[in-house]
Amino acid sequence: MTIISLLLLASLLPHLTFTAYVNVGIVNGTEAKPHSRPYMVSLQTNKKHFCGGFLISDEFVLTAAHCRIENEITAVVGAHNLKNKNERSVRIRVKSYHIHPDYNNKMDFDDIMLLRLEKKTKKIKNVKKISIPKQERDIKADSVCSVAGWGRLQTNGSVSDRLMETKVFIMDNTECQTRWRKKYSVIKMMCTYGFGGSCDGDSGGPLVCGDTAVGVTSFGDRKVCNSQERPEVYTKISAYLPWIHSIIANFK
Repeated sequence: MTIISLLLLASLLPHLTFTAYVNVGIVNGTEAKPHSRPYMVSLQTNKKHFCGGFLISDEFVLTAAHCRIENEITAVVGAHNLKNKNERSVRIRVKSYHIHPDYNNKMDFDDIMLLRLEKKTKKIKNVKKISIPKQERDIKADSVCSVAGWGRLQTNGSVSDRLMETKVFIMDNTECQTRWRKKYSVIKMMCTYGFGGSCDGDSGGPLVCGDTAVGVTSFGDRKVCNSQERPEVYTKISAYLPWIHSIIANFK
């Protein structure tokens, strides 16, 4: 009877792939190769990580508007293991905060923010910017992309000291709108599906397709991380290019 049960379980495993939850990542992810994502930024207050972000220049970090808190924010660049003091990561204070003027925290629209750092990042191996789109465009449905962060490993679980990553797939925009209804904007948002996904603490991190950051991690199901019913939603970067460029131009 035991052998039969085991064989039955083995036959079901392939079909359980997209519903089972395992405590091994961003949510169902893996540890990133150290410093393989040199654009990643840990946003911290009182030396504790609370949101992600990513370098788009040597002076500006792109993140989510809802990551703005009352306390002073510090950007940590060049990190992999946030607890490793020998890693030579660099802590830089945020000099100014630039929240999109149309941000609506009740509907999560225009959830995007630029942080101007107090000093420019030095050109070292573990700190590099990532490209953003050059023009507005949609990513083809089912394209393979990725997300990364230091957030929780599972719903209400512990956070990760090491940078985690997972593969995701772009969901058809019409399907995204069907799932989220009035909370979703086809023009300004995009969403993903897959075995892994973001969780609390991953907000503000990039959705990366190829070598380009195309989205900013914005929101998902409030009760369950990486919900299969409510896909993860990202602010579509290409919809905000004029605003991004105008903010950066003001400080040149």
